[in-house]
Amino acid sequence: MKKVTVNILCVLFLTFSGLISAAEPFGAEITARQSLMQLLKFNISILGDMAKGNRDYNAELAENSAKNIYSASLMKNGAMWPQGSDNTKLSDKTDALPAIWSNYPEVVKKHTAWTEASAALSENAGKGLKELREYIGPLGKSCQSCHKSFRAKK
Repeated sequence: MKKVTVNILCVLFLTFSGLISAAEPFGAEITARQSLMQLLKFNISILGDMAKGNRDYNAELAENSAKNIYSASLMKNGAMWPQGSDNTKLSDKTDALPAIWSNYPEVVKKHTAWTEASAALSENAGKGLKELREYIGPLGKSCQSCHKSFRAKK
């Protein structure tokens, strides 16, 4: 009986949460891209802590974290960014500025810089602390460049 009750509660939860997210404009898209940003933040934090000396350098962990960032940069995630999913009407849900969709060539340029910086970091982060410190800076600059142009200030 306990198992049946739990199953029913799970079905009800999934049903109603699906209805709520379906009623929310761009709910799934915004959740997906915020989840991606959280994943990036997690991996960048590991590397940043190592670079700053707040965490012992671990070559394998550094290499894996950098590879995770690079892999994310290669994702074809345009579906996460539909036009209209910006902070104009959804300011309580997202910090994305509408400029993302009106200046697409600049977005591509900044994304390319991020991919290149993450590739270089991925190739070098596991070689030593000196290399990690050398290659994490350009990654941070590429992230900051996009956020400065296309994310609302908090």
